[in-house]
Amino acid sequence: MDAFRHVLVVVDPADEHNKAINRALHMARLSDARLTLFLSIYDFSYEMTTMLSSEERDTMRANLIADRKAWLTDLLAGYDTTDIRIDIDVVWHNRPFEAIIEAVLKGKHDLIIKASQVTASLQNLLFTPTDWHLLRKAPCAVLMVKEHAWPKHGQIISAVNSGSEEVHHGQLNQRIIEHAEAMSHVLDASVHLVNAYPGAPVNVAVEIPEFDVSQYTEELHQLHLNKMRKLGEEFQIPEEQQHVNQGLPEQVIPDLSEKLDAELVVIGTIGRTGITAALLGNTAEHVLEQLNCDVLAVKPADFVSPLA
Repeated sequence: MDAFRHVLVVVDPADEHNKAINRALHMARLSDARLTLFLSIYDFSYEMTTMLSSEERDTMRANLIADRKAWLTDLLAGYDTTDIRIDIDVVWHNRPFEAIIEAVLKGKHDLIIKASQVTASLQNLLFTPTDWHLLRKAPCAVLMVKEHAWPKHGQIISAVNSGSEEVHHGQLNQRIIEHAEAMSHVLDASVHLVNAYPGAPVNVAVEIPEFDVSQYTEELHQLHLNKMRKLGEEFQIPEEQQHVNQGLPEQVIPDLSEKLDAELVVIGTIGRTGITAALLGNTAEHVLEQLNCDVLAVKPADFVSPLA
């Protein structure tokens, strides 16, 4: 697949380092992507100004939007934007994630770039409610950014589920690797595959004395390894860049990311919402909270945003 061509950059006025803007400009210089700097603003006090007419409130909102657009224009003046196509879009909306998704649907963007907060300890990503809504509901890929440099000849990790026989997992594996390879061409980076598999069930080993845990574990490892080899052959990824490790994804993937000092982890998310998400959560989300690098979250090809 081609690199991203039309990128929505979510601007956070509270982010003094402008991580999303910096990352987007870097990508645009490498891939000729078109950028739209997007800002959603809202002030409830303006809606409650009952002494003003609706027309006067509309005028006040328009003035605020114009002021924010001027601020973004001034902000860009501090960057080298030569030959980069940039649009500015400021909207009045009381739910930022809905405003972002509506902008994506309207503008047909293929990527959202948004900065993540970072915890003081361990420098791990900290996701806000808006982030989680985007990861679950956005119709396109979402790049969550932190302050990790993107040097040439870096490392990109594709987190796949090679052991699953389900068709939708296989299709999502394909999309994850395709997105990783597209980003590798932009960044001149190497692509690694990682797959986590579970250990032997503890209760089975206890209840069935003749159960051979070592043999079971070895056979399971070989099964995942063989399927990983097929994926590697399909995408011409060498065996030394294929990693099959026992453990939970939220342990295995961050550990490999730290070991490789990866710049980017590409992961699939099925967009689970509602009570299922509240009870079970997403494996992707458990992984994301542990990572110390940028994350590109990819949806299945047939995913339809609930806001569409």
